[in-house]
Amino acid sequence: QVQLVESGGGLVQAGGSLRLSCAASGSIFRINVMGWYRQAPGKQRELVAAITSDGSTNYVNSVKDRFTISRDNAKNTVYLQMNSLKPEDTAVYYCNVKTGSFNNVYWGQGTQVTVSS
Repeated sequence: QVQLVESGGGLVQAGGSLRLSCAASGSIFRINVMGWYRQAPGKQRELVAAITSDGSTNYVNSVKDRFTISRDNAKNTVYLQMNSLKPEDTAVYYCNVKTGSFNNVYWGQGTQVTVSS
């Protein structure tokens, strides 16, 4: 089993910044992909950003040039630096990792990000 602990959410004004962190622990054989999803009220959960073990990244179009995903493989931790935040970024943000040969999927508990206008 893999446990994910997220931190860094909160309330910020539009134009502000937040940094999310997610630390993985437990029976970790190999973390292939680490990512962040978000879910706003009444909307489906969507992928925000993901990073592979070799550092390749992808982002949803709405956050490109504002958000940066990174990871520290030694610490099994993924980060999401969010700049120029907009009210439409308000959502619960979930950490997601895929591990091992079968890409087992694990989710964090979620952290609330609220951007006021």
